[in-house]
Amino acid sequence: MERQPTKRNTSQKKKLRSGFGSRTDIGCVRQVNEDNLIVSAPLFAVADGMGGHAAGEVASEIAINTLVEKAPDVADGDRLGDAVAHANLAVMAAAEKGRGRKGMGTTMTATMIDGDRIVIAHVGDSRAYLLYQGKIQQLTRDHSLMSDMIEAGQLTPEEARFHPNRSVITRALGSDPHMLPDIYEIYANPGDRLLLCTDGLSGMVRDEVIEEHLQTITDPQLCADRLVDDALAAGGHDNVTVIIVDITSESEKQRKKTTFKGRIFAVSIILALILVFATAIAAFNFWAKNSYYLAESDGRVAIYQGIPGSLFGFQASELIFVSDVELSDLKGVDVKRIQENIRFDTLHDAEESVAQYRKDAARGEVPGQSTRSEPA
Repeated sequence: MERQPTKRNTSQKKKLRSGFGSRTDIGCVRQVNEDNLIVSAPLFAVADGMGGHAAGEVASEIAINTLVEKAPDVADGDRLGDAVAHANLAVMAAAEKGRGRKGMGTTMTATMIDGDRIVIAHVGDSRAYLLYQGKIQQLTRDHSLMSDMIEAGQLTPEEARFHPNRSVITRALGSDPHMLPDIYEIYANPGDRLLLCTDGLSGMVRDEVIEEHLQTITDPQLCADRLVDDALAAGGHDNVTVIIVDITSESEKQRKKTTFKGRIFAVSIILALILVFATAIAAFNFWAKNSYYLAESDGRVAIYQGIPGSLFGFQASELIFVSDVELSDLKGVDVKRIQENIRFDTLHDAEESVAQYRKDAARGEVPGQSTRSEPA
């Protein structure tokens, strides 16, 4: 039988952003896809409708729409449970008003994820699995006759797979106004994977095969596709819906964000220091280009451009002129001043000082002092 296309929220393949993927399929036997799902981070859910054509698909759609409307903005188990309880009442109210059929119902496994924290509200036999450190764990307990019989020791899990009453569930949305979902809250590790699925997958594909795919197929969308394909290859006796979410903790995100911010801050500091250093060099260079001083060069008065001494190991001045004025012709006080580097703002001022020292040396006078005669 040719498979029919599915409806809103149940497209056969739904491409999603990196980190999660989903797919739903009508299967190989059913004529209608009664499954519905929501993939809208941080909210994810699957619902498997019951009641036949024009009922099961209505129940699951009402349940999902109500969940989306009532779900909290953050991962809060009690409030998520309240949203599922509202979905239960909405399914019952719709049946009373003639939408769908009386007695219609649906399973629901809903989860909200906050980093590495996962909260789940669960009713029915759709499941939540976690690939934890490479090993698959079933997080939810089936509300089904088979689960009760297995816990009572009346059946083995293998016998339950082929039991004629394997589709009988003991709790669902749409049958009891006082129904309460099971609430789970767990913490996962970065790199773990969450799987939500209807029994069209868990009833057709063994857990060890599911585990292998979750371990080896790194892209969540490709993994979801592969799991659905395996269910179809095994017979596809029921509608099948799969959601896969890769877990990344907020602490890991925050660490990466902090590291990134730290790198930006470090780069900013380095750039600021470079700017300060470059500004200082430019200012020093300007000062040196516009400064002159007198000093000794080979026993004579010389003019240097720049600043006496060195900067970072580099000489901060250069010799531009050596005069004919010998230091030996100058008074002791003049020699000391020149050796201590007399500074000038312009080359003209430095040249005038040298000219004055030349005259003083010729007269044997000290600049700024008068020549006094010895008394007779």
